[in-house]
Amino acid sequence: MITEQAVRERYSAAAAQKEASLCCPVTYNPKYLEVIPKEVLDRDYGCGDPSKYLTGGETVLDLGSGGGKICFIASQVVGSSGRVIGVDMNDEMLVLARKANIEVSKCLGYGNVEFRKGKIQDLRIDRDLLDAWLKQNPVRNEADLSAFESYVQHMSVASPMIPDESIDTVISNCVLNLVNHKDKPFLFKEIYRVLKRGGRAAISDIVSDAPIPIELQQDTNLWSGCVSGALQEYEFLRAFEDAGFYGITIDKRDERPWRTVKGIEFRSITVLAYKGKEGPCWDHKEAVVYKGPFRNVTDDDGHEYPRGVRIAVCRKTFRILEQEPYANHFEFIRPREEVSAEKAQPFPCTNEIIARSPHETKGDKYTTANEDTTSCCDPGSCC
Repeated sequence: MITEQAVRERYSAAAAQKEASLCCPVTYNPKYLEVIPKEVLDRDYGCGDPSKYLTGGETVLDLGSGGGKICFIASQVVGSSGRVIGVDMNDEMLVLARKANIEVSKCLGYGNVEFRKGKIQDLRIDRDLLDAWLKQNPVRNEADLSAFESYVQHMSVASPMIPDESIDTVISNCVLNLVNHKDKPFLFKEIYRVLKRGGRAAISDIVSDAPIPIELQQDTNLWSGCVSGALQEYEFLRAFEDAGFYGITIDKRDERPWRTVKGIEFRSITVLAYKGKEGPCWDHKEAVVYKGPFRNVTDDDGHEYPRGVRIAVCRKTFRILEQEPYANHFEFIRPREEVSAEKAQPFPCTNEIIARSPHETKGDKYTTANEDTTSCCDPGSCC
């Protein structure tokens, strides 16, 4: 493909010599940069810092890891108990990253980073293994091609490079826009596939504020320069939604555009998205109260939450809303007596608003009365 070849050639050159036009101004925590070789820092072509969203002990996947800068920052954030995998398709970038990895590991006193060759829209195929197989089994005829296709199929099923539900957090820094548009849906599905239930994606990328005309998309210089392959902002968010993510949030959006081409603004945004809303719905007599400030809100599954109303939710939804990015917007009401999994009944998760009566959470036999007549405003009281 023309755009894919253009990206490969441009980043191969950028691995050898810094190209300033590929950079967005980004401020990183300087304490994480001290152990990273200067040649890696000089060849950083990002537009954000998704490493800020990591925590200790996590297994992290960096899509389009390039020279390895974000991987080396992530290595320090997750610590020696964590693990970082960088995936890139560019041989020159991989050479740079793998060489630096030896130095960084010595400085840190531990090594928890590895770099693998692969396409980020197909994380099942380890291209290093594929290259090695082709050296031993060159394709000269149709029979050889059939053997090659069988090997690729076996690899993708029996030993995928990144297994299903094996990653806590997927990060990427200004790379998704470089993937061909027809492959972008597969890319977002792959991110979803490899994440554990409850995992999240933290993606920094370039988006446009208006549709990009075909003539700009066909400009290989603009495409390889992180411009004309960008999705429009709402399309970028919709891609996460279509892949099955929930809690999709723009955590950072640059006010000033990075570039403007023919009146179209291109800027960096960082999006957080979460995995884990699959599964059955069971009623444990739990409720949530949306605190405002809006009159009501509707989640991605069509559940509506009027402000101040005790809304009945299933256990799955209750636990999702207890986590980021929702937790600060709701109060959580549990039943006075826990409903066990054995006694829980199926919950009708529909778009209908179901208010939860206080009797359901307190229990029908609850008759306790507060007979304390002490004034709340007595000395030493809560007033």
